[in-house]
Amino acid sequence: MMSAPMTTVQSSADSRQFPKFDLYRLLHTVFQPTFGCKICILIDLPDLSEAKGLAFLNNPARAIQQRARQYFYEGLKNGVMDELALKGGEMYAYVQTGGSNLDLPDECVDMEGKRLSLEKDIYPNYDIILAITTFSATAPLTAFAKQYGFRGATLHGVNEIILNSGLAVDYDEVSRDAEKLRLAMTKADSVEIDFGLENGEVLTAKLELSGQEAQKSHGLCRGTTPDVANLPAGEVYFVPTSAEGFFPMKYEDGTLGKLTVTEGRIIKSELIEGNQATIDTHNARLLDDPMTGVLGELGFGTQVLPVSGSDIQDEKVLGTCHLATGRDDHLGGHITPAQFKRHQNATHDDILFAPHKTPNFDIKQVRMTRGTQKEILIEHFQPAKYLLDALAAK
Repeated sequence: MMSAPMTTVQSSADSRQFPKFDLYRLLHTVFQPTFGCKICILIDLPDLSEAKGLAFLNNPARAIQQRARQYFYEGLKNGVMDELALKGGEMYAYVQTGGSNLDLPDECVDMEGKRLSLEKDIYPNYDIILAITTFSATAPLTAFAKQYGFRGATLHGVNEIILNSGLAVDYDEVSRDAEKLRLAMTKADSVEIDFGLENGEVLTAKLELSGQEAQKSHGLCRGTTPDVANLPAGEVYFVPTSAEGFFPMKYEDGTLGKLTVTEGRIIKSELIEGNQATIDTHNARLLDDPMTGVLGELGFGTQVLPVSGSDIQDEKVLGTCHLATGRDDHLGGHITPAQFKRHQNATHDDILFAPHKTPNFDIKQVRMTRGTQKEILIEHFQPAKYLLDALAAK
């Protein structure tokens, strides 16, 4: 195995003392809700019959939904709604989509099993919607927020580590740090990433950014503008205008592939180690529906957080970066579900590069070009001096 060093950032996260999760503080900081705002919670279930009588509470496979009930629903009912002068507090369930950021079904149920419509009964009637789910709902919920005028947050994959670290932080501070790093990277022309493999080979991918304004996921969703925060937050991101080169990908079964990128799209995968059938399956998907290979995001983490085992938090860790394939309309891009050959392919899938996730290759270096300025952003999963100086600035 490659001996990629444990980053100083991650080491400090392990010993950092986080405050206890506080639903009042989280909702107050993120939304600053005004008097009488109506709030609800959405969960996803494989079978809606599990909602009736709260049957999902007895299913060990529904840990995320159980946390939604325990920490959010019960937290709202046990004082937080009164403290924030909120109304509502109901919980609803819809059928799991089966993929990250796939369009949501319209049918949902309340906790008595009554069938309702998200578009008729939920979206128009709530001011704040929290989606605490297995599969990310950020892209579709953002589109519905703009259509129906609500604000919200998506918190897919929530676990105990996330509750007591990524959701327990001060989001005013998170927002300030994200803005410092955004300013350090905004209007970049391109970013190059060198990946070092165990066999000594170095793969390089160049992402063209065309001087665009960098965006940030900073956790604050205040005011009256319809918007959806992705929590935990803490990220600076771009929508690439093109890309060329190669990068490694670790598949779910541990297989490692070498991906070739041309004109902003993955065109093929080649086996480095593992299961050839996994590579063949990916190549068949790229051939059948080429939009599944389009690179729709380049993101950089901005927070000092412990590894949670869930990408929703781990991609927000300072010193990591990630690419994403698929739809990017919720990020200001132009790739929409309608452009995919098959509906189930219209996902937004993050590919995270982090020591715990990809120990068999190293991020040797990430470089930014902005006009005549050239800066090193990351080396060996550690933020370089340029980013650390940006964070230290007043």
